[in-house]
Amino acid sequence: MSENMYLAGNFGPVEEEVTAFDLEVTGEIPKSLEGRLLRIGPNPIDADPKNHHWFLGSGMVHGLRMRDGKALWYRNRYVVDDNVAEAKELPPVSGPDRAVEIGGGTANTNIIQHAGQTLAIVEAGNLPVELTYELETVRRIDFDGTLPGGLSAHPHLDPDTGELHAAVYSPMKQEIQYVVVGTDGRVRKTVEVPVPGSPMVHDCMITKNYFILLDLPVVLDGDVIEAGHSFPYKWHPEYGARVGLLPREGMAEDVTWHEVDPCYVFHPMNGYEDDDGRVVLDVIRHSEMFASDMRGPNDGTSTLDRWLIDPTGGPVKESRLDDRSQEFPRFDERLTGKPYRFGYTAGLGAGLSLEGLKKHDLVSGTSQIHTEGKHRIFLEPVFVPESSDAGEDEGWVMAYVYDQTTEKSDVVILHAQDFAAPPIATIHLPQRVPFGFHGNWMPDNM
Repeated sequence: MSENMYLAGNFGPVEEEVTAFDLEVTGEIPKSLEGRLLRIGPNPIDADPKNHHWFLGSGMVHGLRMRDGKALWYRNRYVVDDNVAEAKELPPVSGPDRAVEIGGGTANTNIIQHAGQTLAIVEAGNLPVELTYELETVRRIDFDGTLPGGLSAHPHLDPDTGELHAAVYSPMKQEIQYVVVGTDGRVRKTVEVPVPGSPMVHDCMITKNYFILLDLPVVLDGDVIEAGHSFPYKWHPEYGARVGLLPREGMAEDVTWHEVDPCYVFHPMNGYEDDDGRVVLDVIRHSEMFASDMRGPNDGTSTLDRWLIDPTGGPVKESRLDDRSQEFPRFDERLTGKPYRFGYTAGLGAGLSLEGLKKHDLVSGTSQIHTEGKHRIFLEPVFVPESSDAGEDEGWVMAYVYDQTTEKSDVVILHAQDFAAPPIATIHLPQRVPFGFHGNWMPDNM
């Protein structure tokens, strides 16, 4: 048993890169599902248990491809960085060579598809890494030289324009950079917004008229580094917490800041503007973060909250939508930045155990839970519409699941409108998929 929980059990890395074809399926996969369900997380090589932080370590991507009602393949591959290349005696990663690439160019937090490319991404200044369809590492990219720094772990796609919007930060700077990547895979716009310190900015959000900035009290702390911790950010509630509204075609001086009670937000669910022009922002609110556990996000409570922000000023109205602990919020991303009704989260138990999935009806204020017993631990849910013109709740919710009894993982497909029912399909994978971070459905016709 490791002395570090983030290296033990299903937090721990897997040793082999596996390829398996024609996977066993219980139930029936909808034939309209044609594409890949990908997810990513850290898979460290030779990590030091004394100071290893869950957010660090070389990335590994896991993928399941489906077509014609069949699970064609599963494979997992390292996202090659300098550490992986050295350990496995591989050639250096090609692409732009930046002076500062944290962790030797690690990309371990999210995986997206944009402008025809599959990209492994991370925050804090590192470049995206392009992968092949079969998940092999190709190169680091900087969008044809147009990306001034790194990217974000959570860019958001505008469903109307096809552009990516991201909040970029770096431990080297006291600013949050707003970056817009066009449909051609080149950066169209950057705005550098000064902030008082060097906050950790994991995510952002867009609405019709605004880009949403989160300036929250997890900030760079030199004392943490001197104490020998590998992750240099710490909870400082005295820093304050605020939300910035930047007009999407505005500049830094156009930002209006709106204070909220000290907290940390890794992930908003969605944001939009109501009929009165107020910004509605639904977030997973952590009461504190990295206050005592310097190895992972295991402090405080996490709740689903709503912030109502008047762009003309006044206090933010904070309300609680669900007081049960949860994380990894998702929704029908065709409604990014727009009014929506349904959201999905993973229940969060003691020791970061993910206890089933939740479906929230944000209009009626009700919720449903999907669980398959305490031995079945669900990772982040992903909503996939049944077709391009399907209604908001017409489709499937898919998730990777770790089974403690078999020490292997499955992918389950739930009918969104029969959420609490057994899965319509369970695809059995040949090995376990570590808890990791994020993933997405990438249809072949994208």
